[in-house]
Amino acid sequence: MHRIKRYEMQKIAVFFEGQQLTAETGDSVAAALLLANNRMFRTTPVSGSARGPLCMMGICFDCLVEIDGVGNQQACMVEVRQGMKIKRQDGALDLLPVQDSDKKHSDSA
Repeated sequence: MHRIKRYEMQKIAVFFEGQQLTAETGDSVAAALLLANNRMFRTTPVSGSARGPLCMMGICFDCLVEIDGVGNQQACMVEVRQGMKIKRQDGALDLLPVQDSDKKHSDSA
């Protein structure tokens, strides 16, 4: 994969799964990862199938990653920042912790 030539942008370092990658200011996280030949961004919750960017415009949610410790981030919609730490997302992330009272209520239903 190659970058379309444009005016010179500042090069920055981001980290994917602990590996340093070089990106350019203005790149989306998805573009930076794809340019570094990383195509699998997450796995599905049920089957564990690999997923990567499909639409590149925030519609499909196949590019969800964890960025700086925050999950469910759309890689195609987030611009890279110096030192950003990106990880693959495995399955679905719990958005809210289950409370004991919620669990008891759902078990009795």
